[in-house]
Amino acid sequence: MTSEKAKMLDGKPYDAADPELAAERERARDLTSRYNDTTAGDDVERRELLDELFGSVGEGVAVEPPVRCDYGYNVHVGDDFYANFDCVLLDVRRIEIGRNCLIGPGTHVYTATHPVDAEERAEGLESGEPVTIGDDVWIGGRAVLNPGVSVGDGAVIAAGAVVVDDVPDGVVVGGNPATVVRELDGSDLDGAETAGG
Repeated sequence: MTSEKAKMLDGKPYDAADPELAAERERARDLTSRYNDTTAGDDVERRELLDELFGSVGEGVAVEPPVRCDYGYNVHVGDDFYANFDCVLLDVRRIEIGRNCLIGPGTHVYTATHPVDAEERAEGLESGEPVTIGDDVWIGGRAVLNPGVSVGDGAVIAAGAVVVDDVPDGVVVGGNPATVVRELDGSDLDGAETAGG
């Protein structure tokens, strides 16, 4: 018989009340609580806690507390990643974040989803879709990335944007739902002025 965790990781409907998953969420809550209680000078402790919490962590990573996640082990961040205050990473599926990425304050990344049909939703099953963020991405404060989206290399997501579709390489997106505001090129140094955070 397939475990609820295996179903979750495969993107199939699963029961989040399963004892194994509940215990893993409790572990993540403990680790994030400890992380969020650290102070600015606790760089070594912060790194140790991120290594224990996240699935993989590159070099030069900084995450400002508080941060929240469901499981932690499905979060993978590349080198020189920076997340500002109050980020939420709902990682029932993999969240892959590339190198040189900046995430503004209050940004939410969701992989978890529920059935649209009310009767199915009342049965309590959930599912999820992975989120992938490429290299050199800037995500402005209070942006939301929904389940299943991919963000291309060099993209900028404006503050407050709600991303429901894939974002191509080298563009600025904004709005709800987010749409392409303009394309960037290598010489466009001020193309992210709307991102914020």
